[in-house]
Amino acid sequence: MDYAIPTGILLVTGVVLAVLAQRRGWQPSLLAILGVGVVVRVLIMAFSAADSWQPIDFVNSFRPAGEAILEGRNPVNSGWHFLPAIPYVYGALMWLGIPWEIAGRLVTVVADLALIPLVGKLAGRGQQRLRAFQYACNPLAVLVASVHGQVEPVSLVFAVAAYVVARGPGEFRGSEPLLARPDRMVRSLLTRDAAGVTRRAVYAGLLMGLALCAKSWPVILVPGMLMFLPGVRARIVSGLAVAVPPILVLLTMPLGGWVRWDQLVDVLKEISLRPSDVRPITGDWGWTAVINGGNWDLTPWKLVVGQYMIYAVAAFCLWWWRKADPIDVSIAILLGFMVVTPRLGAQYLLWFMPFLVARPTKWAWPAIIGSSLWAATGYLVLTQFRGQDWGALHAPWAISSIVLFPLLIAAMPWARRSFDDQADQVPVTLEPGRVGVEHPGDAVEDPGLALRDEEDRLGDGREKTDSGTVQRDT
Repeated sequence: MDYAIPTGILLVTGVVLAVLAQRRGWQPSLLAILGVGVVVRVLIMAFSAADSWQPIDFVNSFRPAGEAILEGRNPVNSGWHFLPAIPYVYGALMWLGIPWEIAGRLVTVVADLALIPLVGKLAGRGQQRLRAFQYACNPLAVLVASVHGQVEPVSLVFAVAAYVVARGPGEFRGSEPLLARPDRMVRSLLTRDAAGVTRRAVYAGLLMGLALCAKSWPVILVPGMLMFLPGVRARIVSGLAVAVPPILVLLTMPLGGWVRWDQLVDVLKEISLRPSDVRPITGDWGWTAVINGGNWDLTPWKLVVGQYMIYAVAAFCLWWWRKADPIDVSIAILLGFMVVTPRLGAQYLLWFMPFLVARPTKWAWPAIIGSSLWAATGYLVLTQFRGQDWGALHAPWAISSIVLFPLLIAAMPWARRSFDDQADQVPVTLEPGRVGVEHPGDAVEDPGLALRDEEDRLGDGREKTDSGTVQRDT
């Protein structure tokens, strides 16, 4: 990579600003926040577009997918393994004559910029501008969007928007677990939802469906979105709405002439998440990197074992954090995924960033900085080498990912198993003599207090809702 040094300087500056913002409680204006985000992302995108090094998948997978759209061929068989929504955009930008080095990154940079205010919305409760600014400075987001051109920001912008819409206006006060006693679930199903809830459920589901049109992995965010909705009926409606955009995008392939109708089965197999259908490339990350000595391997059993470990971890997190804030549930699932997954590209580490930035735990920023440093080593340092020299450095870099696991595990919201738990919140200085508590977001007069005392909580395990006081399960 030719511009590693100026890129690295900008990224380090961003980390320093994000940490200072946390310590000093900065609340820049939205215009200033977006200005920082635009300058950093566009400048690094310009560096990357002019660079002699280009990511291999950016050249050999993403570009052929866009070219396939222009040529009337199947993009899913051109190195692209997801629904063709993003290749459609690639093709349109290339048709306009925009050079690929810019066009391929323009999609992700625009999406990541849109994600900045959404992270603030996700944080809410007086922390919107601080968290939006911290995401604007997030080094991994910049690397993925502006250097790699990976489409994670596109999935995330729709997924985070789905969470914001599902949560609805006002203060979220918690909801029933996804799985409750059968009689409660039946009663909830038969109870008519409050005004606006069904509409909210449909819009949230459609947005999550759009996230799935970019990549398949946001399916693990669907449970968190459903937890924001107040009842079984709304959750069923939202779940059905999730399926609409992917089905429509899939149908555009034969309708537009890119595949025949009988080829849709092959397309579905290519984008499937079943262990038998996922490409069995392992060795870049975690436990498979240790087993493989940091080298790529195509042994299927590691992928199959890893996939079932992911399912088990997701199920455990949904049970362990069943009464928690849905954002905490998603943080737990995503961080757990990182620990057990048999395969990982550096862009995967962006999955949890908007959620952990919006609702940080005590170990959030060590995990964010550690993950960004590991990814930046791959993007900025390893790319200075070629051939055997690169291979010799790649193996220890891949194995070193295991060092991040304690940070990722520590960053999980262990002290926030219940929606009312505040033991793991991050204090934010707002002004002299006042300290803001990240969720619930109230301020306290004593600058030495970062948390509300236990006696200030609802000791009887009950909470107020619009319809009165309801008993929460404990």
